[in-house]
Amino acid sequence: MSTSQLIELTAAEARDRMAKGDITAEAYTKACLDQIGKRDKDVEAWAFLDPAQALEQARKLDRQRASGAGLGALHGLPVGIKDIIDTADMPTQNGCAIYKGHQPEKDATCVAVLRAAGAVIMGKTVTTELANTTPNKTKNPHNPAHTPGGSSSGSAAGVAAKMIPLALGTQTGGSVIRPGSFCGVHALKATLGLISRTGVPLQSRTLDTVGVSGRSLPALALITDALSQYDPSDAVSYARARPGLSAVLAGGAGAKPRLGFFRSPAWEQADPAAKQALEAVVKRLGPVVTETRIPELDGIIQHHTHIMGAENSGYYGPLLERYPDGLSANLAERLRNGAKVTAGDYVRSLAARDVLYGAVARALDGVSALITLSSAGPAPKGLGSTGNPVFNGMWTYLGVPCVTLPLMTVGGMPCGVQLIGKRRDEGRLLAVARWVEEQVAERGVMR
Repeated sequence: MSTSQLIELTAAEARDRMAKGDITAEAYTKACLDQIGKRDKDVEAWAFLDPAQALEQARKLDRQRASGAGLGALHGLPVGIKDIIDTADMPTQNGCAIYKGHQPEKDATCVAVLRAAGAVIMGKTVTTELANTTPNKTKNPHNPAHTPGGSSSGSAAGVAAKMIPLALGTQTGGSVIRPGSFCGVHALKATLGLISRTGVPLQSRTLDTVGVSGRSLPALALITDALSQYDPSDAVSYARARPGLSAVLAGGAGAKPRLGFFRSPAWEQADPAAKQALEAVVKRLGPVVTETRIPELDGIIQHHTHIMGAENSGYYGPLLERYPDGLSANLAERLRNGAKVTAGDYVRSLAARDVLYGAVARALDGVSALITLSSAGPAPKGLGSTGNPVFNGMWTYLGVPCVTLPLMTVGGMPCGVQLIGKRRDEGRLLAVARWVEEQVAERGVMR
C-alpha cells in the first residue's frame, strides 16, 4: 500500500491489518513519518520526534509478531504524547523554557500502558506553556493562520493532519475538546479518574483529566479501553471493570436515544454562526431532541475559575517565585490572579461540585446525553490565543465524560458538536455519539 493509502486507514483497520501481517508496523510507522515530513513544516505539531527511534519500536513489534507472541490491543499504532506526559526515552519539556531538555526517569503510567498494549510512542506533541493558555508554535492544519486550540494543540493538529492515528492530551479547562473542535477531529475527555494521571505534572488536582484524540469514534474507544486501568497511585483513580467501549460501538443499533439540547451558561459567548449551525443540527436530529434547562448551573463558570486559578497558583506559584523571568507574562499574570482567590471562594466552589453534578445527573436521567457546542465557534484567526474554553470548563469541573464530533463547518473551518454524559458512563455516551454521527451523515453535514 502507498503512504497515502496507509494514512487513510482507521486506527482499527491499521491494527487489524498489522495483526494479520497484511502490512508491517514498520511500514505503517514509516507512512506516518512520511506524512509528518510533508505536513509538519506548516503545522509544527511536534516538540520531539526521532524517526529512527519510532521505526525501531515498530521493528521490534514486527519481530514479536513474527515470533508468534501475543499482540497488544494497539499493536503497531503510532501515538503522539502531549509534552507534559512523562516518557523515559524522550524529553518532557512542558512547553516551557524552564524545562528545556528535561528527561524523566520513567514513563507516566498511561505511556507505560500504551507500550504494553503494543503502541509505537511516536514522539512528543506540542503543548502550550505548562499546559496553560500561552500559545506555542503549532498551527491549525486547516488554515495555518488560525489557532489549533490548546493546550493539547500538537495532539489534535497531528491527528487532523494524518501524521498519527491517535494522540494523548490533557484537559483542565478545555484542552482536549476545544482543539478537537478547532482541528476537526474526534476527541474524548474521559470521566475524571478513568485514565491515570501518574507521571503527568498537575496544575489542578481537582480538574486535570487525560483525554484522547483520533479520527473516528472506534479509534477513541480502542485507545480508551487500553488506557482505562485502575491506578492506586492516582488519588482520583477508581476500581472498576474495563469499560468495553469497542464492544459497545461494534454492537448493533440499540434504542433510539433521547438528547437534551443544553445551551448552557456559555451560550451568549458563542459565535452566532456556530449557534445557528448547532441549532440546524438539532433540528435535523428531529423530535428525539428536547430543550434542557439546568438553572442550578448558572454560576458554574465562576466555580471552575476559582478552582483552576487557586490550584494553578498552588502548583505553579513556586516556579514563578524561583524563575521570575522563566514564565511568560501571560502565565505569570494568571498565577498572580489565581493567588487572589479567597479560601472561602475556593472551598465553596469545591463543595458545590457534587451538588451541581447532582442537578446534571437528574437531567441525564431523562435523556441519554446532553448536546451543545464543543467550542464558542470555529478556530479564531491569529496565533496569539488558543480560543475561549467557556464551553468546556464547566464539564471538566464536574468530572463528566465529553466527546466532540467534527460535524459542522462554520466560516470554512471545523466546529464540533459536543455530547456530555454521566460520570463513568462512556459506553452510553459513545453509543449516542455514533447514532448522532449516523443521522448527520445521512442528512448532510452542516455548513
